[in-house]
Amino acid sequence: MRAMTDGIFTDGDLIRVITQEGALIAAGGAASLLQTAHPKVAQGVYDHSYTADDPARRLRNTMGWLYVVQFGTREEAETLSALVTKGHEAITGPDYEANDPELQVWVASTLFAVATQFYQLLFRRKFSEGELEEFYQQSKVYATILGCPEDRMPKTYRDFREYYAGMLHSIEISDASRAVAVQVLNPKLPGGPLNAPGLMMIRLLTAGLMPEPIRVQYGWKWSRARELRFRLLLAVLAAVYPRLPVRVRTLPREVYLHSTRKMLAKVKRRRPAIRVQS
Repeated sequence: MRAMTDGIFTDGDLIRVITQEGALIAAGGAASLLQTAHPKVAQGVYDHSYTADDPARRLRNTMGWLYVVQFGTREEAETLSALVTKGHEAITGPDYEANDPELQVWVASTLFAVATQFYQLLFRRKFSEGELEEFYQQSKVYATILGCPEDRMPKTYRDFREYYAGMLHSIEISDASRAVAVQVLNPKLPGGPLNAPGLMMIRLLTAGLMPEPIRVQYGWKWSRARELRFRLLLAVLAAVYPRLPVRVRTLPREVYLHSTRKMLAKVKRRRPAIRVQS
């Protein structure tokens, strides 16, 4: 990918170093179901999302937005985020609004937490306190670019840890949370039974990466045997994945960025005046 000098971030920033890895998509189920562990997020997804009917489209749109924010130009990131914010205006119900800063903070927090956890396991690397602080500060963009005031986010990484631990032990998941989990873990994909081995791996990763208080509430069994299978899977991934060529590891980014930029080009042709003030 060509170097972007007019993006929100630069190639040396940790957010780019970490999120360029396509393997992080495999941890998307854990991030998604952590988000919908919050009952207000879950109800919004259950009432309005097309995840159950078209999971591939849902993944494409989510990853497209993330990669544009992380690796695109500032104009691309702000334009697409404005469209996301506009779309979220319609996602409301008796007790939730998608653009509620409380929910934006939680969603951004799960993206940071799961990416940090899985990257360290995958590359057998432990981040320093300074690196965690850097990555956390950069990850605030997932909320702020959608209109969340920055002061609603925990100020420092240590503040984040306190907030996140408190949320994990206070959230009470709902029936909508459980219904969304069934949709996410049993997607309707082309190929039918051919997807079974891959889905088994994703389910194992999702359960293994899920913090225990939330995993228990979802009712997922976690035996010693399942933990051993999870650790074996991580060991295999850690032995193989980092040795793949960078071009292979970053291929998902290139694919999703390409399709998202094509979509943005169409939007720009239809609405040439669209701009977002930074």
